[in-house]
Amino acid sequence: MMALAITCCLNKATEEEIAEHLCRCDADFKPPLSSRVTIVDYARKVTLRALRFEAWSSGKLVGLVAVYCNDPERRSAFITSVSVLKEWVSKGIAGELMKQCIEHAVALGLRRISLEVSTNNTAAIRLYEKKGFTAGTASKSFVTMKLFLK
Repeated sequence: MMALAITCCLNKATEEEIAEHLCRCDADFKPPLSSRVTIVDYARKVTLRALRFEAWSSGKLVGLVAVYCNDPERRSAFITSVSVLKEWVSKGIAGELMKQCIEHAVALGLRRISLEVSTNNTAAIRLYEKKGFTAGTASKSFVTMKLFLK
């Protein structure tokens, strides 16, 4: 039986821990993350440039929301990654990390958060809609979703 003791942290994970987490989640991304990026390089970029809202259990990174808050001119942020280990899915982790991310963006005075999600990732789209995101421009494979902040 898995203990549900979760600790949320900001920017605790090392580049190696992020790479390991993303490798374990790779097949759950639609399409797989490794088909779009080199995971080790992406983990380095996320470590260096993104704010990371993390969920930990027993010393293991079980959930991650990575967001770039680097557009002060437009006062917007971009969520580059949302991932939860398969055995931890449907336990509210992604929703809690998204909530923390949104609260942080509001505290920074940002006006908008956007993200891209595969058009066939209905579970992720439902999560983002629950958090107030609305669908915008769509291509054949991806839809851009935006949340306008008060």
